[in-house]
Amino acid sequence: MKKKTWGYAFASIVTLLYLHPTNVLAEEDVSSVEETPEIKEDKQGWTANIKRIGIEYLEHSVSNKDDENYPDTYNSDEESNIGGVFDGNITYESHNRVWENGIYAIYSKSKTTEDGKTSENEKDDELLLYTDYTQKIWHLDQGSIGPFAYLGYETEFTEFDLDGTDYRTQILRGKTGLKFYDGQYFKQMYLAVVEENDMTYNNDNMKTGGEIGYEFNYPINPTTTFISEGYYRHFFSYSQYEATDFEYKTSILNRIETQLVGNLYLAPFYNYELAKTRGASRSRAQTTFGLSLSYNKSFDLFK
Repeated sequence: MKKKTWGYAFASIVTLLYLHPTNVLAEEDVSSVEETPEIKEDKQGWTANIKRIGIEYLEHSVSNKDDENYPDTYNSDEESNIGGVFDGNITYESHNRVWENGIYAIYSKSKTTEDGKTSENEKDDELLLYTDYTQKIWHLDQGSIGPFAYLGYETEFTEFDLDGTDYRTQILRGKTGLKFYDGQYFKQMYLAVVEENDMTYNNDNMKTGGEIGYEFNYPINPTTTFISEGYYRHFFSYSQYEATDFEYKTSILNRIETQLVGNLYLAPFYNYELAKTRGASRSRAQTTFGLSLSYNKSFDLFK
């Protein structure tokens, strides 16, 4: 499918979701009820949050795709494919602290047949395990501010071949900095120092850098929400040289989720990634249009 056609399709889906009859009725019901002051209570206890279990259809577009100095996890091509994603966590929150422990996993693959030969290409292959602790020190009318510490382990489901040797992404990443948490629209914004131990090539390559990131949720109407998540990470020092080491990377994930029934949501999405590695002569951009069908739900565990 051509990029222009995808753009028209994306816009059409967004329009249909926004004008969904359920949304119109919901808005009429809300307008007929007298508004009352909202009393915000402090959250307390443990919750299990399934942010997204989804099936996605994706259409990739890549610039500078012939440069070999990019890691296997950053080498999608322009074929369409179907994949799956899981994003969930178990979180403890109180008046002064929040502790999140989560898993993010995404995998997709395409199959193409030409001249009777079938080939498979991976598009997305990532598994991330993390723990994130924030101490809420300054409390605002909407949200709070405080220091945070993060530790994550990034890997992938399958190995990749490089010069006849199989490798698997293995990165231990730590962050510490300052975070704005649980605002009205910005669920988080942060500024952090990053330290990575990249063990992908069977050695310890230590990297130091900085990162800024955010998570933004904006309710368009009672059943439709615009969600955007992103970060920019820039490295300043390395203990070893690898041509595929990132100098910088930015990732922005945008989607519009509309409730179909219960906890089932339909979401057109647009993702953009831009990065440059130490061995590359210029940056590489990856854009992805798609449509996902996902399940979202939160459960109170114990208080």
